[in-house]
Amino acid sequence: MSGEKILIAGAGLGGALLAARLGMAGHDVEVFERRSDPRNTGLAEGKSINLAISTRGFHALAQIGLERRILDMAVPMRGRLMHDRQGGTVFQPYGTGKDHTIKSVSRGGLNLELIRRADEFPNVTFHFDQACTGCDPDRPAITLRGPSGQTRDAEGDVVVGADGAFSAVRRSLQRRAGFDYSQSYLRQSYKELTIPAAGDGGYRIDPDVLHIWPRGGFMLIALPNLDKSFTVTLFWPPEEYPGLDTGDVTGFFLEQFPDTVPLMPDLVQDFNDNPTGSLVTVRCDPWHHEGKVLLLGDACHAVVPFYGQGANAAFEDCTVLMDAVLEHPNDMAAAFRSYHLQRKSHVDVLADLAIENFQVMSEHVMSRRFLMRKKFDHLLELLFPAAYLPLYTMISFTRIPYGDAVRKAERQNRALGWVVGCIGIVAALSVLAVLL
Repeated sequence: MSGEKILIAGAGLGGALLAARLGMAGHDVEVFERRSDPRNTGLAEGKSINLAISTRGFHALAQIGLERRILDMAVPMRGRLMHDRQGGTVFQPYGTGKDHTIKSVSRGGLNLELIRRADEFPNVTFHFDQACTGCDPDRPAITLRGPSGQTRDAEGDVVVGADGAFSAVRRSLQRRAGFDYSQSYLRQSYKELTIPAAGDGGYRIDPDVLHIWPRGGFMLIALPNLDKSFTVTLFWPPEEYPGLDTGDVTGFFLEQFPDTVPLMPDLVQDFNDNPTGSLVTVRCDPWHHEGKVLLLGDACHAVVPFYGQGANAAFEDCTVLMDAVLEHPNDMAAAFRSYHLQRKSHVDVLADLAIENFQVMSEHVMSRRFLMRKKFDHLLELLFPAAYLPLYTMISFTRIPYGDAVRKAERQNRALGWVVGCIGIVAALSVLAVLL
């Protein structure tokens, strides 16, 4: 990309981090964002579910010198704390090592730091209040709409679509023959709520865990913030509770999550004032066009949030992309093909994992069988650290590609089944020998 003008549609997490990487490498970058400048408004508008940043994400942040800063603004979570209807709790650690913690980070705060970092480079320019409404892949150019409705085109040598799950850049590629696209929604929606800090300025509940209230088909989660509050999210199927948006919110929570009601003094107001969000999975192929247009993050592989890997995957996109560019410095088409081939199959696996993990979190995490299997996984990891890694550990605490991690977990399970089977045969033969 050296000497080329790169346009990035979207200054969200992936777009801002990529701008910083490109800026560090000396490329000329212009970033266009529909939102207002968060450095002026004091916030980053849009989705606000807290992020769970883990190894893949921090590796990418380290490459732009932001790892320490983001760690300082994060709250480490050492595991899940599940709450039943009677107020009982069960704790499940994420892993076996001291570093096996997931970091709860404010989406808006992280986005703000990424923009600030990218803007430190004189060759990176941000344009806010500029919504990307279309793309001409052959020029390439993007069409932008300003705050008063006026439109203009911006033309460059490369266009990167980092403009989210409903990407206008991707939409331009969808009109081309051979482009495959699908989207699917979970029947659950989500609503953000808040547990504020306690009167003494401390946390109202344990701050070093991810709190889950699983209820089978729906659930409540809470992630800690530095200001001693919790970002709480309700995931529920609206068609099963059609009157909730206009009905008795307090009554619903007293029935389903009774221990949370005293913790949320603004429950009803938050529920009524905050928008209801949807949960979409996006898959498409290919992610690029002739070395001129490229898709990144949610624009090409939006996933639901239940494996905590959405932001981590977008950040890892940037790492893989920049490695591909370094490998093919004078052939953007080859670099984009390499990036696509390295990432596509793995994020498809992640999409499936994320959907499956909603069922795990909302239904299975309190079952005795599930908890026993988790303890067994951790025991095997402690006894055979070089040979056995639980799937969750591989996804969250290593950089093993997602698909490779799943295949490794499947091999481990087959080997474990063989060992258990052999033990069973030996035990049966021993019993027979005694009886005979």
